[in-house]
Amino acid sequence: MVIKQLSETLINQIAAGEVIERPASAAKELIENAIDAGATRIEIATAGGGKSLLRVADNGCGMEAQDLELAIRRHCTSKLNDTLLDIRSLGFRGEALPSIGSVARLSIASRRTGSTEGAEIVVAGGKVSPIRPAAANPGTTVEVRDLFFATPARLKFLKTEKAEAAAITEVVKRMAIAFPTIRFVLSGSDRSTLELPATGDDHLARIAQVLGSEFRDNAIALDADREDVHLGGFAGLPTFHRGNSAHQYAFVNGRPVQDKQILSAIRGAYAETIPQGRYPVAVLSLTLDPALVDVNVHPAKSDVRFRDPGLVRGLIVGAIREALKREGDRASTTGASGMLRAFRPGFRPTASQAPGGNWSFQSSPYRPFTEAPATAAGTFEAARPQGFGEAGQAAFSETAMPTARAEGFGMREGPAVTPEPIAYPLGAARAQVHANYIVSQTKDGLVIVDQHAAHERLVFEQMRKALTGRRLPSQGLLIPEIVDLPEEDCDRLMVHAASLEQMGLAIERFGPGALAVRETPAMLGEMDVPGLIRELADEVAEWDTALGLSAKLEHVAATMACHGSVRSGRHLRVEEMNALLRQMEETPGSGQCNHGRPTYVELKLSDIERLFGRS
Repeated sequence: MVIKQLSETLINQIAAGEVIERPASAAKELIENAIDAGATRIEIATAGGGKSLLRVADNGCGMEAQDLELAIRRHCTSKLNDTLLDIRSLGFRGEALPSIGSVARLSIASRRTGSTEGAEIVVAGGKVSPIRPAAANPGTTVEVRDLFFATPARLKFLKTEKAEAAAITEVVKRMAIAFPTIRFVLSGSDRSTLELPATGDDHLARIAQVLGSEFRDNAIALDADREDVHLGGFAGLPTFHRGNSAHQYAFVNGRPVQDKQILSAIRGAYAETIPQGRYPVAVLSLTLDPALVDVNVHPAKSDVRFRDPGLVRGLIVGAIREALKREGDRASTTGASGMLRAFRPGFRPTASQAPGGNWSFQSSPYRPFTEAPATAAGTFEAARPQGFGEAGQAAFSETAMPTARAEGFGMREGPAVTPEPIAYPLGAARAQVHANYIVSQTKDGLVIVDQHAAHERLVFEQMRKALTGRRLPSQGLLIPEIVDLPEEDCDRLMVHAASLEQMGLAIERFGPGALAVRETPAMLGEMDVPGLIRELADEVAEWDTALGLSAKLEHVAATMACHGSVRSGRHLRVEEMNALLRQMEETPGSGQCNHGRPTYVELKLSDIERLFGRS
């Protein structure tokens, strides 16, 4: 076997297999070049999903004729010196243009700012034509036609034109978020025009252009530092989530990346706040010394390696959790709009009714509000819900709010009435609907609270505090509860017995295949002890094979909270409802339960008036 030198064209085609995977990859490389050239306006045009045509025009610094000749050669670049430790540009490899030219028909027309004439160079399947003078505006226009015509086997692996066009759109959106001072225009015969005007220093305005105006109202600003790393950007409210991770954007020193470490940190930060199968919306921007991050990991430059990945993960998780703790109890604005949309489809006149007559719900029968049964004394029914016994009463608040007025719902005023707490953010409890939802009146609207989801969150937060603070109060069982389990499950749980005891759950071995539960958390009241132990055993079996329970104790707290929270279908007294509202206002993350579902929906008076056609 004889070793021989490959031709330059074949070398470039091999490189193209790594750098240019699809039309979106070519678009990304060309847009990066335009940004590195100092462009403030970038226009992208496509046809056939970028396979037939991809044109990128910018108003950057432009190139001279001699620069064009070098630009289509491998490893020729103006962005790199003699080290990879100080990369401050998006591109630096010098591979994109020669790679594209080896598999497509490439033309580059450019005119340097201040020059009186431009120049053009054409490369088709690796064959370079002589440079020629050309009429050109200041800046550079790169046109790619018939992508992969020189390597037709590659065409078979491309997706439909619509899918390839969508991938280019996603590239443009990521670049637009990273550089809000640049105007982007994306057009073509295969799409509707997308225009993203520059927003200057208003980064949130640019993000709203891409993610929608709702993100502005449901975003929490991030601004945190740890050692030499800064984290900026915005994190969406936990109740503002999506069905996939496509709305998570990460940037490292301005470079859009799709790094698994960062995405994993986002998932960890939102643990216990997002429903299973749903994804938070977030835009994160990391700024650090280029020497502390390696962007030369993959030809696509979408992956990075941090010198201290643990520090970066800790910064992301800590900053997002602190932001959610600070403002995460806000209700998503999409809750009210979703409720209004749910009402509108069925709210229409019947065929036999004239306009202005009586209205009826066609999609579902009207169900009136229900009230908690009143006692002979005229107050709400005093029956305590499961898990809300004498010891568990403290789970709401140290000082329960007095009975509120309930006029307008057919409820009589209870004794010892004090002024209504309407001024509080979650207002004053007015009624309990279907023994599950609390209706509360605020100064400018009303709030509907899911009592089980809300109390579950409150109990969870107290459990979480016990992991790093004092032991939670427990209640001893008169007769220990014996739970039969496989021996291996008993072994796993006993390894973490000390951590469970910190949360008020005391267990010990009772023979080879059983555990004795002697104490349970006082705040949980009566509960299904065997069910809780078996569920914990299943979770420990899963986590011990991965990161270990010590890294997942919050999931244990969430499981215990779910078992001991106020159940749906339990009647609450008005002071209990008000106490729940007050503690929600004081508890971080009370806007969603441990499974990520919203705990309450807020309707402003203006929303209600729109519903009735008053606005």
